Amino acid sequence: MKELDAIKTQQVFELSVTVNGKPWRGEVPIEEVLLDFLRYRLRLTGTKRSCESEVCGACTVLVDNRAVSSCSYLAFESHGKSVLTIEGLAEGDKLDPLQEAFIRNVGSQCGYCTPGQIMAAKALLLENPSPTREQIAQWLSGNICRCGAYPAIALSVLEASAAGKKS
Repeated sequence: MKELDAIKTQQVFELSVTVNGKPWRGEVPIEEVLLDFLRYRLRLTGTKRSCESEVCGACTVLVDNRAVSSCSYLAFESHGKSVLTIEGLAEGDKLDPLQEAFIRNVGSQCGYCTPGQIMAAKALLLENPSPTREQIAQWLSGNICRCGAYPAIALSVLEASAAGKKS
């Protein structure tokens, strides 16, 4: 009976967040992680669930332009902040240079890790618009690609960096 009472009195947080440029306001359970908020409340399923322990990078999103593991980042921690997911990276029909480069270089095989790889790379390019191959490898070391597409991923980040310099 006590368990049932605990469920009835679940603590919630009044969250106000901007996701992919759109404001959202509502109640979320205090224990809800950002990954579940994005996937189940907002139906943004590009962000993937995998290890749930900040090891694989499949759930990477940007919070105020910083890469976070949404599997362990509580939704209420995003209060008053801006969240960017893979769905919000393109501007209308125009893909982000990273997305274009991943397509051109076949930077994904099965594609499961790709959203996390791209979002981590986006955070890198926001912080360092001209990374070296070594800096890319170090930055993306927390993003696992089980298919082994690392050379194409690094090439894609380098190309997106070069494209950013032209625009």
